[in-house]
Amino acid sequence: MTLSWFQIFRLGLVQMALGAIVVLTTSTLNRLMVVELALPAILPGMLVALHYGIQMTRPHWGFASDAGGHRTKWIIGGMIVLALGALLAAVGVLVLGSSFAGGMVISVVAYALIGLGVGASGTSLLALLATTTAPHRRAAAATITWLMMIFGIAMTAGIVGSLIDPYTPQLLIRIVAIVVTAAVLLTCLAVWRVERKLIAVREPDPTPFREGLREVWQERKARNFTLFVFLSMTAYFMQELILEPYAGLVFAFTPGQSTSLSGAQNGGVFIGMLTVGIMATGLKIGALRNWVMAGCLGSAAALALITFLGPMGPGAPLMPAVVGLGFFNGMFAVAAIGSMMALAGQGRERREGTRMGLWGAAQAIAAGFGGLVGAGMVDLLRLTFTDTQAFGSVFIFEAGLFIAAAAMAARIMDRKLPSATLVPGE
Repeated sequence: MTLSWFQIFRLGLVQMALGAIVVLTTSTLNRLMVVELALPAILPGMLVALHYGIQMTRPHWGFASDAGGHRTKWIIGGMIVLALGALLAAVGVLVLGSSFAGGMVISVVAYALIGLGVGASGTSLLALLATTTAPHRRAAAATITWLMMIFGIAMTAGIVGSLIDPYTPQLLIRIVAIVVTAAVLLTCLAVWRVERKLIAVREPDPTPFREGLREVWQERKARNFTLFVFLSMTAYFMQELILEPYAGLVFAFTPGQSTSLSGAQNGGVFIGMLTVGIMATGLKIGALRNWVMAGCLGSAAALALITFLGPMGPGAPLMPAVVGLGFFNGMFAVAAIGSMMALAGQGRERREGTRMGLWGAAQAIAAGFGGLVGAGMVDLLRLTFTDTQAFGSVFIFEAGLFIAAAAMAARIMDRKLPSATLVPGE
């Protein structure tokens, strides 16, 4: 038995809950540290890098769910840990205002919990989708679940942005508590009894973790795709920690406005993903390779536009440019995700979770690395250049990485393989 469309939608709610919590830590809390607390951008960059670094454990979580044969417990348990970490991260921001050392200790623990929670819950969810979705539905399932995640990010950022002004510490805690509680409850409802009658429930696999990971790494397709994921996601996440501070410092956005900017960007991601989902999966137009390349090159162009708007300062049309960046980001991401879902089922059997974990780890490492490098470069450049020049230089560098990712996609992806036939068995 495989997942029905309704069950795929239910599991997408877990992705939506994950996105809703994570966006608070990477946008709202990050902005408060850099602008309201006047801390160096490298500080939230290091905290976010920590939570991504912890996600190097993703292959372990994926392998554990492969070996154990039951993924629901990992999904719910990981979400609970993620929720606790996000709430603790909000407390850490408040403590930083009065005690730097105390706030840092709390924040480090919080972001470590966030990394563990995302790794356990997200990897197990993707493995469940990869192993229980019928071959002809996998590309569509990938599109649906990621659209729901981006919708959760955009919706949360938009709502929080409208509610958090005028900002107070008490309001921040209240909002975060409501979001994480709703996410945990939604996850429990989404996965309740879904796995019980699915083929993913299997007898435990006695193979040791290192042997299973080595088997996957020896697969050429899996290895090449891991390297592509690292390069492209480094570019994707380099602006994550600096875009809102850029809006605040250069364009005089308030905390609510900059959080809404993040929501608008993810709204653009949603539209980009939906566009590719309809064109490639529904209408069967275009090869997956072409969608990936177009998304990367479009992202590079949007970053250049965001840079050129900097000298105009307050009043410049930053919002449309950021939505454009989100659109091309979404175009690239959903095409890569469709490939990931298909490749997870190729190669040695019973290693779907391990493959998803490997690619998830590559994405997490790249996200932490990209965010940290972006924040660090901004701090260093601001020592000798204006804010506009410092941020703009980083955006241009990021655009160069997107161009390099497009070139790599051209080399490693099959130009003759249309998106609609990417999934084995179609």
